[in-house]
Amino acid sequence: MTNEREHKPILVLGGTGKTGRRIVERLNGRGVPVRIGSRTAQQPFDWTDQTTWAPVLRDMETVYVSYYPDLAVPGALEAVGAFTELAVASGVSRLVLLSGRGEDEAKAAEELVQSSGVEWTILRSAWFNQNFSEDYLLEPVRGGAVVLPAGAVPEPFIDADDIAEVAVAALTEHGHAGRLYELTGPRLLTFGEAIAEISTATGRAIDFVQASLEEYADALTAEGVPAELIELLTYLFTTLLDGRNAQVADGVQRALGRPPRDFADYATNTAATGIWGKA
Repeated sequence: MTNEREHKPILVLGGTGKTGRRIVERLNGRGVPVRIGSRTAQQPFDWTDQTTWAPVLRDMETVYVSYYPDLAVPGALEAVGAFTELAVASGVSRLVLLSGRGEDEAKAAEELVQSSGVEWTILRSAWFNQNFSEDYLLEPVRGGAVVLPAGAVPEPFIDADDIAEVAVAALTEHGHAGRLYELTGPRLLTFGEAIAEISTATGRAIDFVQASLEEYADALTAEGVPAELIELLTYLFTTLLDGRNAQVADGVQRALGRPPRDFADYATNTAATGIWGKA
């Protein structure tokens, strides 16, 4: 008897994002039919437009739920709740939710999925390694100076590839229903230490500068970053870096039977692509 669930189409929300595209690649590699949920997909999906929800849910039984930009933003909880209700009414029988560690709003979203009446798996994740290479920290790393309102409190950064592999297991295999996986890397690093490891991997001098929250917000404003994103980033840095998440968890080991990838390996492999610039 196989541990693999029957290959039925899977809807991957945020299917072009950091975790979503990795999940889609892995599902495609297994020959699993996939429908990508994104605003640019052939059948568009938009969290802010509920008229796009029902069409992408048609004929789906399993859904990966990833809310962009974060479950902490205003309106996210209501949207996840409404989507979950519609998904269940549409015949979905399994939901896998990408959540965040230490966020009250994320925990509330988890509870909505857990009480949906269908099979669920929660992926409660730490900060992504890939924020340094595929998101708002890429350009500062390239520029040689990363300014953040983050000090000595460490974070167990998690690799998006590990999240994707846990998600694929939860979406396609038996044994993950009703599980909440806390996903972290294998060790704690401050942001300064993480930048130092990237500097070593690239052979380039990359400075980490600790700024006050006000200085950070002012700098983002000067760069033209939208106010709602600035609000989200300042919230995340003040709320999640207060020590509440300063411990590693065993979610990757429990889900996959192996330890999570180390940040140093991420830094070395990413540096080899040249995306951070050459020494």
